[in-house]
Amino acid sequence: MRKLPNKIVRKLTDSCLYCQGENITKRGTRKKKLETIQLYWCKDCKKTFTPIFKKGKHYPLETIFRGLSLYNLGYSLEETVKHLKEPVKPSTLARWLVEFKAICKYERLRPFAKKLYLPEETAPGISLYHRQVYKFRIHRAKLALLLEEDIKHRRFWPLRELLESLFQECPHHLFKQGLRASEIKTKFSREKLIVRNKTNFANDLARLVLEGVSDNKKRHQAIQDFFIYNDSVTVAAEVPIYLLPEDIEHMESQLDFEIPLTIDKVLTGHIDLIQLRNGSVHILDYKPDAKKEEPIEQLTLYALALSRLTGLRLYDFKCAWFDEHDYFEFFPLHAVYKMRKRKGRRISKNQISIDALLSLSKN
Repeated sequence: MRKLPNKIVRKLTDSCLYCQGENITKRGTRKKKLETIQLYWCKDCKKTFTPIFKKGKHYPLETIFRGLSLYNLGYSLEETVKHLKEPVKPSTLARWLVEFKAICKYERLRPFAKKLYLPEETAPGISLYHRQVYKFRIHRAKLALLLEEDIKHRRFWPLRELLESLFQECPHHLFKQGLRASEIKTKFSREKLIVRNKTNFANDLARLVLEGVSDNKKRHQAIQDFFIYNDSVTVAAEVPIYLLPEDIEHMESQLDFEIPLTIDKVLTGHIDLIQLRNGSVHILDYKPDAKKEEPIEQLTLYALALSRLTGLRLYDFKCAWFDEHDYFEFFPLHAVYKMRKRKGRRISKNQISIDALLSLSKN
């Protein structure tokens, strides 16, 4: 197997493993002892290959990822292998940890997290039956460490309080009768909105995780699971949020936000991923074909709801949608903030003093 560079290999199945050409196509499958894997054929060099992370692997990637996730929850090597379906030796798991160390950034936080919570308490999850089933999870250890170790994150304590309160007492009735933010057709102003297309570590993680997903219906949960357990910044997944009519009225009248939306009942939604990094709260939404999507309204409403529920400024939030190739990011504040027009010329205190002196001298 090719040795992985320090930075994650970006194109796992977008380019040929041999000539790096991008003129590739799927070409059947190969049945192994524990799984069936997809084969690819390069039209340039005429060679057949398997994805780089599956090449030479005896165990399915799903098993490998589960082993990494369980270990990062705080279990020992011996305890982790007992939770796996396939018989795996502790030494094999140890090799996986070394191989995927560049991907699993949580590894640096794990020793400190173990001192705070037991493995079963580290990242608990509950099922929310809100028209469909959502798996709401929070990473308590990551939340505590990120809020304490980085001075830029300390003002985000209300986010932790909200997540814990929703975990204990979620207002389920609101989600059974409310409107869904993803279905709102209203368009926010794009005049001051700048959407940046950039590369992000989330692309690398998603690309890797999707190599181990055979059922497209499981893509969302597989990505959420890997992010919540193995990266160093994701603190919650499938977070239930809601926005009341009076919330919109308050933000328009008191904050001068321009929200082109009128509702007579609660607006609800579930945020795919919440991250804390670089002094901001990041709201992420996984879209299977991100380049063709533009969920600006949906993500802006998520940010407005989270801002209202936590009391944090909308200035502190960033929104993004992504897949394994693209990452699009914007500030939700730019979609709703209405600049106040100044009335007349502003007169400084110094100018007032000068005018007063001139008046006295004339008299």
